[in-house]
Amino acid sequence: MKINCLKSDLVQALHVVSRAVASKPQTPILSGIHLKAEKDNVELQATDYSLSVLCRVQAEVEEAGTIIVSGRYLQEVTRNLPSDEVIIETDAEEKQVFIRSGSAHFQLLVMNRQSGEEFPTLRPLEGKVTFTISDVLLKQLIRKTAFSCAGEEGRPVFTGCMLELGDDSVKMVATNTHRLSFMETSLEGVHGEGRQFIIPAKVLEELRQTLTSEIPEDVTIACTYSEISFAFENIYLKSRLIEGQFPDYRRVIPTEFSTRVTLSTADFLAAVNRVSLIARASDYNVIKLNFSGGQVHMISNNPEIGQAEERVAATIDGPDVAIAFNAAYITDVLKNIDTKDFYFSLSEPLKPAAIRETENEEFIYIITPVRTQHG
Repeated sequence: MKINCLKSDLVQALHVVSRAVASKPQTPILSGIHLKAEKDNVELQATDYSLSVLCRVQAEVEEAGTIIVSGRYLQEVTRNLPSDEVIIETDAEEKQVFIRSGSAHFQLLVMNRQSGEEFPTLRPLEGKVTFTISDVLLKQLIRKTAFSCAGEEGRPVFTGCMLELGDDSVKMVATNTHRLSFMETSLEGVHGEGRQFIIPAKVLEELRQTLTSEIPEDVTIACTYSEISFAFENIYLKSRLIEGQFPDYRRVIPTEFSTRVTLSTADFLAAVNRVSLIARASDYNVIKLNFSGGQVHMISNNPEIGQAEERVAATIDGPDVAIAFNAAYITDVLKNIDTKDFYFSLSEPLKPAAIRETENEEFIYIITPVRTQHG
């Protein structure tokens, strides 16, 4: 194999595929990156079995070929090359790969020739369900929901986002049982069987970070009962789906609230961040909120540290409410609110509350209060 390509293109491709390189590989070959050179491009692949990523880079291919090289060292070497022209070639037996750029020369071992292992190359997914969505909309769906998923220690179904497809709409939902994020938007052109898929939140965050094009583009999504794939530009990403039954999220979303409060997103977020400085040291990071008299009075206490309080102007429509929340559950959603103001809808101290954007009916966030004594 012998190729000539641009360092900038290769660095970007390695950055994308390295997301799927196994940090603790089941077998040594999974710590490598698979390179296949043919025609006018080189195809890079990596997988940890749960996530597989493929990326193509334009290149001058003098000799076609396939090799597997250590993902860690290939990425580090390429990133530090002195020139933007990179030449990669193997010896006659393809046991070593030589990387040259400017005055720099590197020699790395070819992994599969040393171990005899075969790399599990990525096969395109023939989905039972296929549809196309704009990258802007897909990133928005992920950004407004994935943060509500449980961590890896949670039940599997709560560590992913549930994608629900309708005849002319798409919904994405995430919950850790203490909070829930929901967004729905119109979408046409969905083909095939099956309507609900649970996608690992980790995969969706990797996807969101990979969707970096400054020019809007479409993402083609294909789903089976066990896998999902995303194709766009020169990138193809495939992931396993999470098995299990996602809870009926509709039962969690209240239909009525007695009080609706309108608040400045930036002002309220800043105030919660300040007041929660005291609460963060405690196990539940609790802040108390008292909505009355055209303002929100917020307090946090920690017997070992002290107390913090602040007042923020508010427009309150309905009875006064005193309630307490985990501060992180409030700041997490406010970081993803895109409107200048937002609505905080409440009922009673122990009933779930809701946060909505003032100019977007498609998104809602449900948060469960913390049981505590107000005063």
